[in-house]
Amino acid sequence: MKRLQTKTGIGLIAGLPFCSCAKHEILQYGTEKPESLIAQENIDSYAPLISYIDKNAHPNFKWGLALNMDDYLNKGVMYRLANRNFEEMVMGYEMKHASIVQADGTLNLSKLERVIKAAQENNMQLFGHTLTWHSGQNATYLNSLIAPVKLPAGSDPGQGGINVPSESGYAMKMTNPSVVNAWEAQTAYDIAGIETNTEYILKIAAKGSKAGSIGIDLQATSNYTGDSFGAIALTTEYKEYELKLTTTAVRNRFIINFGQYAGTVFIDDVSLKKVDTNTDIIAGGNFESGISGWFGWGNSSTRSQSAEGEGYGGPGGTVIEKTPEEKKAILTDALETFISGMMSVTKDYVKAWDVVNEPMSDWPDQYALKTGIGKTDLAEDEFYWQDYLGKDYAVKAIQLARKYGNPNDILFINDYGLEGGGNKCKGLIAYVNYVESKGAKVDGIGTQMHINSTANKDDIVNMYKLLAATGKLIKVSELDIGLGDNIKTANATAAMYQQQANMYKFVIEKYFEIIPKAQQYGITIWSPLDSPDRENSFWRKGEPIGIWTESFVRKPAYQAVAKALRNQK
Repeated sequence: MKRLQTKTGIGLIAGLPFCSCAKHEILQYGTEKPESLIAQENIDSYAPLISYIDKNAHPNFKWGLALNMDDYLNKGVMYRLANRNFEEMVMGYEMKHASIVQADGTLNLSKLERVIKAAQENNMQLFGHTLTWHSGQNATYLNSLIAPVKLPAGSDPGQGGINVPSESGYAMKMTNPSVVNAWEAQTAYDIAGIETNTEYILKIAAKGSKAGSIGIDLQATSNYTGDSFGAIALTTEYKEYELKLTTTAVRNRFIINFGQYAGTVFIDDVSLKKVDTNTDIIAGGNFESGISGWFGWGNSSTRSQSAEGEGYGGPGGTVIEKTPEEKKAILTDALETFISGMMSVTKDYVKAWDVVNEPMSDWPDQYALKTGIGKTDLAEDEFYWQDYLGKDYAVKAIQLARKYGNPNDILFINDYGLEGGGNKCKGLIAYVNYVESKGAKVDGIGTQMHINSTANKDDIVNMYKLLAATGKLIKVSELDIGLGDNIKTANATAAMYQQQANMYKFVIEKYFEIIPKAQQYGITIWSPLDSPDRENSFWRKGEPIGIWTESFVRKPAYQAVAKALRNQK
């Protein structure tokens, strides 16, 4: 162990009569410097990471990081860290479709122009990410472009037209957060005058936020027995329903059972009458004056008057769906508008792009493209271009990038999980070959590598070999390494951090070893800092995935990365 040597003077104030002639004595003592402090001092002694790359040996290799645009524009600590340690940056989100395309389809490029100017001032290269993806899209706008055309009531529906209801006024809105037993989420209205052995007719208009069913009964609160109207099958458009039952006893409550429907239900124009009479037993069933008299319980379900315009307005008009060919043409134009707009402000400075991001399916066929068909839980920013433009969507995207960009721009197709040991890497390579067979040149393949320190090293080596054999430029595009098992920073140990450091070193060294020098585009660290454990942390929340801590302290991974870069000659 190293020791700290400290000298301490022990004496009394000169001038005191009883010790003015005392001899000043120096005592020495030693204490052991903690191993953790020694290790941290060693890490801190390393130079900035970019200084370890031999540019004579690797003139085209790019050492990059990902960050938020505001972190760079605000010129704070992250700005200085980026400029000091890296030579290329990529925006994690702000160059994606949803960040640029506004609600009306216009492009807001002003912030992008600012970051380009800031990058130029610091000789920081900017990598474009990304032009075509299924996430990070302004899906609301894109879906509006291909939405059916709605004609006014009374219009000739024409070929392929369907009648749809109109919406106006108010309805009663009911929500249920999760599926439970049908009776565990109920809405009720107490009634009088229901006779036994008598037929009653119910008319109601209803719709739901998704397909599903709800049940409706008449009940006696004295013993909770009842007679059922049965279930109604909801769609996402209002439908009119007419149901009948014959009572078997006196009933005094109207009950809607919707525990098995997780979502939002709208009901309107509720009318309950004894057959062959005109007296409505339920008052205010059109909800125009509120939901007075209605109540309910169960499973945190809610009941309220809807917003104005969400009520049932009658049979309505006619909807005409766009054909697949029409949708393809419309979305091709939208893609061209986005790509041409991006290139109009970036082409003078951005020379490399992820044109297509994450095209390949994870399961079951990793040679197939991802699809949104059949998914019922699409996120607000999720939109699958390939479902409308077909397998050639990447061909069109690359053609547009070539048309509006620079002739020698380096264009990538990028995906994750290529090191996973399955067929995804082979599937992506096969798709790249398909795209090129259609005449669109792909310059490089990006492998994201969001991995853990427990990743299978043989699978990583095999991935590198497969990618090297393509002859394409290869980029490790989004490297970050967690500790495995979703271990958070608070539970991390020194041994875990060392294992993480070893994996960072392994990934970088094997890249240089296996990927031929002419194919080495570069490596980008996706999360230079550990991920914060906060509600708004969207990426690997709370995981210590970086090579710096959240407070910008270098970790063992920093030292390992520096060594891996320094060893490449």
